[in-house]
Amino acid sequence: MYITITPQKLGGNYSQGSADFVGYLEKENQGLEEGDMEHFFNQYGDEISAEEVIKDIDGNAAKLKKSEPKFYSITVSPSKYELNRLQNSSEDLKKYTRELMKDYVESFNREINGLPISIDDIKYYAKIEHQRSFKGTDIQIKENQSYATKILQLKTEIRNVQDGRAEGNINKMQKEVSKLEKQAPHQQDGKRIVQGMPKAGNQSHIHIIVSRKDASNTFSLSPGSKHKASEVEMHGKNVKRGFDRDKFFTSAEKTFDKTFGYQRNFAETYKARKDFIKNPKIYFAALMKLPTNEKALAFKIMGKTGIPMMPSIPVTQAQLAMKVFNRLRRGVEVAINSSSIGI
Repeated sequence: MYITITPQKLGGNYSQGSADFVGYLEKENQGLEEGDMEHFFNQYGDEISAEEVIKDIDGNAAKLKKSEPKFYSITVSPSKYELNRLQNSSEDLKKYTRELMKDYVESFNREINGLPISIDDIKYYAKIEHQRSFKGTDIQIKENQSYATKILQLKTEIRNVQDGRAEGNINKMQKEVSKLEKQAPHQQDGKRIVQGMPKAGNQSHIHIIVSRKDASNTFSLSPGSKHKASEVEMHGKNVKRGFDRDKFFTSAEKTFDKTFGYQRNFAETYKARKDFIKNPKIYFAALMKLPTNEKALAFKIMGKTGIPMMPSIPVTQAQLAMKVFNRLRRGVEVAINSSSIGI
């Protein structure tokens, strides 16, 4: 499970409203028949239009400054193992979203009118998507970049020769291009992975847009709050504040497991990921104590992420592995600190 919480992007060319973001989420519906489209939904309704989402989110931002986000984006990306557990991706993910948002409100250390925040106190809309494309930030694109640069240079040289602006052996350069295409470390279906290429396999995931203000448009509820669950005196009263990210991420896993009867492996747990950052010795000690079958699956999952199997690495390779290991730890730490689950 990989979950991110991101505030509305402001400044520059970004708009003050939600129209751009909602429009982005409508991209998969382009060219589809009505019956094949994925519509927005919330806790109680389905087939909600993009226009209604924009109107409701933008109209629920009372007293917020231009510099303050009006909404937050939550992206929920189940792993391929989790997706394989689902019977119907769209309907199952809708069901999970509605349970997940209960975990979301329970992670706020806030009260409204003396009562804990409930699902009816927030305003959110969600949408299921089934496709993903490789982005410039993906490791596959970054590690293929040196090959992409050389290929582009060669193709430019070929065009210059073809147009008479330069001299050269076109056949030799074309063979070099073909060689580089095959040498690129990341391939999909026999082709070099490039930016914009659709990712293979089941890519179903959830996008959620949740208003910064509560449903009454009175109270501000920020999941990006830096305050841990605590109390502070304001205007002579003790006021609860803060959002417990650890609680939300842990609950998100438990809710998925309970809802779909999923047996979560050690390597998939949020706690294991945090141990991986804070105390690798504890992480690997716990890993090696797992039953044989579960340990084998954990190694398989870890292998997908590129984590070196430290206990089995010969001493002669340990220094190189440690460099990779430390780089991965830093990457995971950034993910955790930016409200993310996953490696």
